[in-house]
Amino acid sequence: MAEKRDYYQVLGVDRGADDATLKKAYRKLAKKYHPDMNPGDKDAEQKFKEATEAYGVLSDPEKRKAYDQFGHAAFENGGGAGGYGGFGGFDFNSADMGDIFGDIFGDLFGGGRSRRATNSPMKGANLRAAVHITFQEAVFGCEKEIELTLKDPCKTCGGTGAKPGTSPETCPKCNGTGQVVYTQQSMFGMVRNVQTCPDCGGTGKIIREKCSDCRGTGYTSSRKKIQVSVPAGIDDGQSIRIREKGEPGTNGGPRGDLLVEVRVARHPIFQRQDMNIFSTAPITYAQAALGGTIRISTVDGDVEYEVKPGTQTDTKIRLKGKGVPSLRNRSVRGDHYVTLVVQVPTKLNEEAKEALRAFDAACGNRPAGKPAKGAEKEKKKSFMDKLKETFED
Repeated sequence: MAEKRDYYQVLGVDRGADDATLKKAYRKLAKKYHPDMNPGDKDAEQKFKEATEAYGVLSDPEKRKAYDQFGHAAFENGGGAGGYGGFGGFDFNSADMGDIFGDIFGDLFGGGRSRRATNSPMKGANLRAAVHITFQEAVFGCEKEIELTLKDPCKTCGGTGAKPGTSPETCPKCNGTGQVVYTQQSMFGMVRNVQTCPDCGGTGKIIREKCSDCRGTGYTSSRKKIQVSVPAGIDDGQSIRIREKGEPGTNGGPRGDLLVEVRVARHPIFQRQDMNIFSTAPITYAQAALGGTIRISTVDGDVEYEVKPGTQTDTKIRLKGKGVPSLRNRSVRGDHYVTLVVQVPTKLNEEAKEALRAFDAACGNRPAGKPAKGAEKEKKKSFMDKLKETFED
């Protein structure tokens, strides 16, 4: 007979592992090697048994203490610890093991794993909506109003769902617990499976005569207007949570929340990246060469900026504190980065053209297609000489 592996090694945990770590490790192995997931695989079946035996011992404080002291000998007949008997020192028909299997494998046998009664107070579902705002509104915040359909307790039946003069009855199938328990024989013993009661749907109540206004649901729907406070600095795609404006809770639970997604329109000039804003600003050739004061558009309005003489196109400048406020602290703002672009005129009158030619000449350049005077005379002289030579020949 093959020697047993160390239980901690089987589960892949340290000796100081807590209960939660043990259970997580066992759940992973049990789902991987469970016979129902590996039909006909003897190796998987053996590994499942091995993992179950290890977890059964290590999850029991007394058995774990004995195992840590005596090892596998603690569970052999007549072992040093008095012996625990059974398969690998663990009783698969025990109530504890039934609870373990019910919790871990409820989904494999068609049931949920939650042990919390489904008729306990539960928070309602969240609702989602969207609001459209401008770039400027996203930067500085705003108030918006949206309209949506919300459920409220039925005024006719008071939210019970029962016809006035009657009341819901305790479900006879689950005795008002909202759950039914089934036991199932498996190769490892009896497995307990907890499911939602099919008769009452987990509410624990049966409505014999339903309210005509809400049809037994306990709720009526109506269109309502909700005020949305959009904070300064919010970005496209982010959501605002409005507490308790979602679906009503069940069994006295609180309402869910309303999640409003913010959709920010594109701006014709500005682009945003996190808390910073980017844009371009045109300047004339003369402003770039001579320098001077220009006006730049920002989210706060136009600001004046002093351009340095000799500024080249694509020069980037920074306007500190002219960006987007922080969502956490609106007094903290990003920056505005502006790219200066030198504009070349496309339409010039004769006066402007002459002024540019004079400027170009003053800079030591000559207009295209206009040779220097000396070169022009030299060219003409050379042509006459050649002509004279032709006639002499």
